[in-house]
Amino acid sequence: MKVACLQTDVIFGDVEKNIELVEVMLKEAMLGKPDIVVLPELWSTGYDLQRLNVLADENGKAMQAVFSKWAKQFAVTIVGGSIAKRIGTDVTNTMYVYNKQGECLMEYSKAHLFQLMDEHKYLTAGSTTGIFSIEDTLCAGFICYDIRFPEWMRTHTVAGAEILFVVAEWPLPRLAHWETLLRARAIENQCYVVACNRAGADPNNVFAGNSLVIDPWGEIVARLGQEAGILYGELHRERVKEVRKGIPVFADRRKNIYQ
Repeated sequence: MKVACLQTDVIFGDVEKNIELVEVMLKEAMLGKPDIVVLPELWSTGYDLQRLNVLADENGKAMQAVFSKWAKQFAVTIVGGSIAKRIGTDVTNTMYVYNKQGECLMEYSKAHLFQLMDEHKYLTAGSTTGIFSIEDTLCAGFICYDIRFPEWMRTHTVAGAEILFVVAEWPLPRLAHWETLLRARAIENQCYVVACNRAGADPNNVFAGNSLVIDPWGEIVARLGQEAGILYGELHRERVKEVRKGIPVFADRRKNIYQ
């Protein structure tokens, strides 16, 4: 499978303009004929947390329609980064995945809220897994801070996930953590990690970019710099099987002694 990460800049709090910009970038990305397109976290609003209750999409309906339209129009699976979804008085940071037929494969709301950026003051955490399948390959989706919780990601790989999609608005001062954590999650879970971060800045942060595709051995097979752009990478399921056979981590787990 071929994946394309859209490392977009995000216009702070301007949903309509961000949709327009991503659609232009998506059209450009399709020239590379990817099977999967990945967007970053909160790409339609940015971290405009204080206005999220106004900017958030009611029940996610409008953005789901956008994802479905794009997936069918371009005949591509879309891992839709994440968007702000309003449910009653709650707002969640929610990922949608749509297949080439425009059907929703998965909805996942960020399980771990980042207190350092005040997410817990404006968002409600999710509590369901991010498991889904692309054709016959089991995958899982995660959002930014989730990668600091290896037990959460392992929950998905023991269930069979072979590709982990991570979407983020990861700041530049913690760039070293971004790469280190992502490579560690790939190595320990013996799977591909496809990580799409945003570019640019908002009133409070400069973001790191550096979207990555990492193979099950922990090798970086594709990466971008800090600027906006499109990252392509190839994913080979046989590589997952090869690495897992070489070092049988999952067979050697001792679940009975873990807390």
